[in-house]
Amino acid sequence: MDFEKLHREESGRILATLIGLLGDFHLAEEMLQEAYAVALQKWPSEGTPANPRAWLISTARHKAIDRLRREQRFERKSEEIAKTAEIAARPEGYREDEMFADDRLRLIFTCCHPSLPVLTLQTVCGITTEEISRAFLIPVATMAQRLVRAKGKIREAGIPYRVPSPEELRDRLDSVLLVVYLIFNEGYLASSGDALIRRELCAEAIRLGHVLCDLLPKQAEAQALLGLMLLHDSRRDARLSAEGELVLLEEQDRGLWHREQIQEGTELVESALRGGAAGVYALQAAIAALHANAKTAKDTDWPQIVALYDALLRMHESPVIEVNRAVAVAMGRSMEEGLALLDELERRKELEEFHLLPAARADLLRRLGRLGEAADAYRRAMSLATNDIERRFLRRQLAEIERLSDPQA
Repeated sequence: MDFEKLHREESGRILATLIGLLGDFHLAEEMLQEAYAVALQKWPSEGTPANPRAWLISTARHKAIDRLRREQRFERKSEEIAKTAEIAARPEGYREDEMFADDRLRLIFTCCHPSLPVLTLQTVCGITTEEISRAFLIPVATMAQRLVRAKGKIREAGIPYRVPSPEELRDRLDSVLLVVYLIFNEGYLASSGDALIRRELCAEAIRLGHVLCDLLPKQAEAQALLGLMLLHDSRRDARLSAEGELVLLEEQDRGLWHREQIQEGTELVESALRGGAAGVYALQAAIAALHANAKTAKDTDWPQIVALYDALLRMHESPVIEVNRAVAVAMGRSMEEGLALLDELERRKELEEFHLLPAARADLLRRLGRLGEAADAYRRAMSLATNDIERRFLRRQLAEIERLSDPQA
């Protein structure tokens, strides 16, 4: 049994179920670790159970009951006695709230107290501190401190782990959508490692998106987010070559794109916009739909994409969105204008650790024939990139620039 794979793919769902059963975040984490320890001891000799996830949940649950009973023997806390009796009486397939029949989504809503979305990403979704820090474009040490403070806030403020009431759903929806989107983003473009795409994360985010839309059918931004994820994911088989190398959007074989996902995603976006949603996910999804429905790269409606980025920036100021808009300006208006926008972003030093800014500059400089500057920008991008496949792509681009700069090489 591959414990690392099991932990990566199932730990969030297991933890979600345990917190629902135990009503205690920290106890659930501790008991899950104990269950893993028992599994490491027993499974090699006794064999892996037919359903490892169910086995771990059951083992952790029984260990929690034993822990609470031992504590009662010394402290006789009435609330702990009641908790033990309640846990022991619950069946293995227990569901606290049929409205949230999906364990992980129920826990995401439960944990997405407006001040705690980053903690939800780490504990429920299995996203590492390093991956979260890159998603939020802040140093790893800063993010680690935020996570520690979030856990302390739970203990000190007594923030309850309970499913929010219908009246609270809207207040938490933005955080929930953000968590699902960041899960997808980490799957779509892994921040580190030797894989560009972590398909299990993309699939899980899309699954959660479907569940969200079923749960809240009138929430247009939930529809828009699902449409956005489907449109991006539709290109998955064209994003890497047969040799496993990165293929840029304009060079992808569009015959490999999944047309049924493009159709579903486009219909969701159109439905969301008709429903009055012009939020950040709807605008991003509209941009993705324009890319996905262009028959060739040359058919891309760049002026419309620039207009959508303008609307997106009015709603949500972000230097990352500015990078994307600058590239759209370069493709739709002029390379020089797009490069000037990227140069201004570089001068502002807001994205000093974001490798896609120098990578975008390098590409525009290459197209303009400014090869020496392009080489420097590629080297800068390589020094910042943490994904092996992206680094290999940048290295190939740099080698080609150096070859063109020195024909005798």
